[in-house]
Amino acid sequence: MYRYRDFRINCCADIVTYSRFTTRMKPSRSRRQITLKNSLIAATACGVLLLVLFAILWSMWPSNTVGEYKFVSTIAGQNGDIGEPFGLAVSGTETYVSDGHNGKVIGLSSSGKKISEENFDTPSGIAFGKGEYGHLLVADTGRNTIYKLDPSPTAIAGAAEPGFADGDASTARFNGPIGIAVGNDGKVFISDTYNDRIRIIEKGQVTTLAGSSQGFSDGVGVGAKFDTPTGLAIWQDKLIVADSGNRRIRVVEMDGTVWTLAGNGEGDLRDGLLQMASFVQPTALTVDTNGVIFVADGNAIRRIGGTMLPMVTTISSNSRGEADGPAAKSSFNRPSGLAIAPNGDLIVADSENQLVRRFSTKKPETVDPKKLGARKRETAEEFRNAAPARWPYDPPTAKRDIAGTLGEIRGLVTPDDDNIWFHNGLDIAGAYGETARFIRDEKVLRPIAAENFGTLRELIRMPTLGYIHIRLGRNADGKPFDDARFQFQRENGKLTGVRVPRGTKFKAGEPIGTLNPMNHVHLIAGRSGSEMNALDALILPGISDSRPPVIEKVSIYDRNWGLVETVSPASRIKLTEKTRIVVRAYDQMDGNSERRRLGVYMLGYQLLKSDKTPLADPKWTISFDRMPSNNAVRLAYANGSHSGATGETIFNYIVTNFVSGRDNREDFLDPATIGSGQFILRVFAKDYFGNESSKDIDIEVLK
Repeated sequence: MYRYRDFRINCCADIVTYSRFTTRMKPSRSRRQITLKNSLIAATACGVLLLVLFAILWSMWPSNTVGEYKFVSTIAGQNGDIGEPFGLAVSGTETYVSDGHNGKVIGLSSSGKKISEENFDTPSGIAFGKGEYGHLLVADTGRNTIYKLDPSPTAIAGAAEPGFADGDASTARFNGPIGIAVGNDGKVFISDTYNDRIRIIEKGQVTTLAGSSQGFSDGVGVGAKFDTPTGLAIWQDKLIVADSGNRRIRVVEMDGTVWTLAGNGEGDLRDGLLQMASFVQPTALTVDTNGVIFVADGNAIRRIGGTMLPMVTTISSNSRGEADGPAAKSSFNRPSGLAIAPNGDLIVADSENQLVRRFSTKKPETVDPKKLGARKRETAEEFRNAAPARWPYDPPTAKRDIAGTLGEIRGLVTPDDDNIWFHNGLDIAGAYGETARFIRDEKVLRPIAAENFGTLRELIRMPTLGYIHIRLGRNADGKPFDDARFQFQRENGKLTGVRVPRGTKFKAGEPIGTLNPMNHVHLIAGRSGSEMNALDALILPGISDSRPPVIEKVSIYDRNWGLVETVSPASRIKLTEKTRIVVRAYDQMDGNSERRRLGVYMLGYQLLKSDKTPLADPKWTISFDRMPSNNAVRLAYANGSHSGATGETIFNYIVTNFVSGRDNREDFLDPATIGSGQFILRVFAKDYFGNESSKDIDIEVLK
C-alpha cells in the first residue's frame, strides 16, 4: 500500500527533481504565439495538478500523524557543568551528548548524569553504529578522527593530522569531521567538514560519496560541491546534509547524486515553500518516525514537512535567548545537536547556552521554575581571573587607548530608522597593519568561526572572546602567515576566504592577524548572549580613569515626548503627569583626547526635598555591566543619540527606563507617587572606575 509518509516525501523529492531538469528556451519569433498558447495550457494544467495534489494530501492527512511540540524545558546543564553540548544520540532511556569544550561524551539518564568518556579532543557529532561498528561512534573534530566507544575510544578511521585521503581506514585522512550518521545497512557517513565532502566508512575502508571542493553545485559524486557541511541524518534511503556555508539542506542519494531540498542561500530566516525558504546557518539535523526533518539553524529550530504542503516552518522563536516555556516563544543560542527520544520528544543541544533542552508535545505536569532557562552564568570576576592580564598587542603590558565601550549606541537614533544597535565590545586602538594577538588560550568551537572575509568587519569568534576588524591570518599586504591553522580559499590565484576549523587551538600572544583600516581591535568579552563589559571582565595593564563622566544636559519630557520647560529661567519645572528624564552625558579615560568620548557605565536619578534631604535612595536604572538585547536600544537612548566612526558623539540616555542585561522595560517618574510640593531631581552618571557626577534640577509637583 502506498503510505502517506512515502507519498509526502516522494512528492517533495519530485518537485525538487522536476526543478532540476527544467530548462528555459527562448522561442523563435515565428513560434511565439504557439508558445504563448502552450504556456497558458501548461499553466492551467499545473494549476489543476496542484489542486488535485492538494485534495489528495488533504484526504490522506491523518490528524495525529505529526504531534505539535507545545513546550520546551531544560533537562541538563543548569549548574554550568557542560562546557559546550554539541552532538546528541539517544539509546533507550539514555541521552548521550558530546561536550566539545571539555573533550567529553556524557551520558544523561533518569538516575542522574555520568561521564562516559573524557579522553577526546573536540568531539562533535555522535551516533550509534550497527554491525562491525555497533557502538557509540564519535566524530572527534579536533583530532580529525572517528572513534567508537568499546568501551574506551578506539579509532576506526583517520589520524591526528588534517588532510584528505581515501583508502584503508588507518591511513585515511579527514579535515575537521563534524557530522556523523549511520545508514540502515550499517555504513557510517561522515561530513568531512573542511574538505567539503561526504565520506563513507565501511569494512575498514574510507571512500568519498560526494563533494570535491568548497562551493555550491548539485551533481553526482565529485561533480557536486558543498561549503562547510556539518550535521547529517538518514532520511528514508537517503542522506540529508546541513550545508552550513551554503545555507541549504542538501540530499545525497546512495549513488552520490546530490540535490537541494530546501533553502535559497540568502542567509536569513524565512519560512515558506522549500525553494523559497531561507536559512541562517543550518548545523544539525534529525528525522522523526513520520519522516519530518528538524533543523538547528542559527538560533532557531526549524521543521521541514509535517504540513499540508512541503514547507519550512520555525517551531521556536527566531531570536537568540535562553527561554523555556511555550514552544513558539522558546529561545536558543547556537543549537548544534538534535535527536528524537523514544517518546517522540525532540532533544536539543543548546551549545552557547550550555544546556540540553527538550521539546514536548504536552506541557509537563510539574515544571520547576528554577529550570526555566536558568543556568549558572560566569561572573565578571571569574572571567577576569581565568587568564593573566595582557593587551591584544605586543608588548602585552603597554597601555593603549580605549575608543569604545560596551552599550554605546551605534548609528543615529531617529523615529523611523531601525539601523541602530548596542556596541557589544571594547575598542582598543592600534596602528594600521599592526599585529593583533590573542589575549588568552582558547580553541575554536563554532563550525564557522571566521566571518566577513575581506570586509572591515572581518572577525573570529572564540568561545569566550571575539576579535573584529582584523585581517585574519595575514599581514598588512594581505599575504597569509605561515600558519596552517588558517585555511585559505583561493580562486584564480586570489584569496577569497579563510576558515579556522572547529577544534583549532591558539595560545595567548599568538598572532590573529593585522589591523585593517578601522585601526582598532573590537574585543568582545563573554560568550555569545552573555557578553560582559570588558572593562569589568578583563584586567588591562596600566589602564586608569580619574575623570568623572560629564553631564552636558538634562531634559524632561511628558510621556508623549513633549518637552517640559520652565515658564521663566528662575522658576521650577512643573510636573503634573508621568515624566521621562533624558540625560546627555559621556565619559573619558585618562590619556584619551577630547574627541574620544565614551559611553557611561551607569546612570540613575534620585528625588530630594527642597532642603536636599533624600526622599529615597538613588535609583540606578541603566547599567552596562552586561550586554542588553538590541531590542532595548530605544529604551536606553532617545532620539538624536549618535555614535560611530564619523560624526558627533551624542549619548542621550532615558534614565527613567530600566536597561540592565535582561531587565529592560519602559518606566516613568510618576508624580502621583510623590505628592505635591517642591523637590530637587538629581541625576547621576558613573563610570566603571567609580567616578561619579550629578546634576540637580528644581521641580514642582502639582496635583
